[in-house]
Amino acid sequence: MAEQTFTLPDLGEGLVEATVLAWLVEPGQRVERNQPLVELETTKSAVEIPSPHSGVIARLHGAEGDVIKVGDALVTFEVEQAAGIVGTVPASDEKPSRRVRLRPPS
Repeated sequence: MAEQTFTLPDLGEGLVEATVLAWLVEPGQRVERNQPLVELETTKSAVEIPSPHSGVIARLHGAEGDVIKVGDALVTFEVEQAAGIVGTVPASDEKPSRRVRLRPPS
């Protein structure tokens, strides 16, 4: 397994930091992609940040009440396989279940 660290993403509108309200996961817990990880509060709103990976939580970088800056480490995962590049096709021997029509019907 490889470790992958997820940093606090840019939350938009000039926000540069967020306060951890509550962790929704704990170290050693298995999570799936898009599962909520943490509730954060910014100067404008409270938001839930979803997991960008499937894997096991290795470390949480901050405790409830801590202020984390955009780009700082938020969570470290142990992942089996790193996420692929957008647009790549995973290797599979299965044939597609649907057909793609290249020309419109006449």
